[in-house]
Parts: sequence; structure tokens; C-alpha cells
Amino acid sequence: MNSEDIQKFLDSKTTETNKYVKISFKNRSPIFGLFVKGHNDYSDLRSKNFWRIVTQSQFDSYNQSKNINLAKIFSGSEFSKLTIHNDSFDL
Repeated sequence: MNSEDIQKFLDSKTTETNKYVKISFKNRSPIFGLFVKGHNDYSDLRSKNFWRIVTQSQFDSYNQSKNINLAKIFSGSEFSKLTIHNDSFDL
């Protein structure tokens, strides 16, 4: 996916209550993640189609600490589909 499509999805589909996203990849299994938008390098990474994402295994820790080091950087060109995850996770 290109950065414009990803940004459009994030702007139109994600909200404070629907922030968890199922990210499907072209060549690997899908993951559930939380896109980190508030970090100071967000615009720079977005312009290169890289995205800082907290994976499902780190949701609880990130929601408590907001520690940016819990996020990983993924290339948007490897994404094949994004969907909102409406169900709750057992955190």
C-alpha cells in the first residue's frame, strides 16, 4: 500500500475508541497493531511510507507507559490490507 492510502485509512477509520488495526501483509501472517501518530518523527516516517506500530503483545505495556520503544517500524509497501479491529483484546 502507498502512504496516501494508509494515511487516508487512519484519518477516516481510526478513532480513540477504534484504534486497533488488523494489518495484513503480502508475504507474512497478519498482525494487530496500534499506529503511533503522536511521535515527533511521524511526518518524516510517513513521507517514506514507514509506520511506527505497537504490536498486540505490547498493547498493555504501551497503554500504561506510552513508551515509544515498544513500537516497531514497518514498511507500508508490505501491507496488503488494513481493517479496524472492533472486538476487545484480553489485555
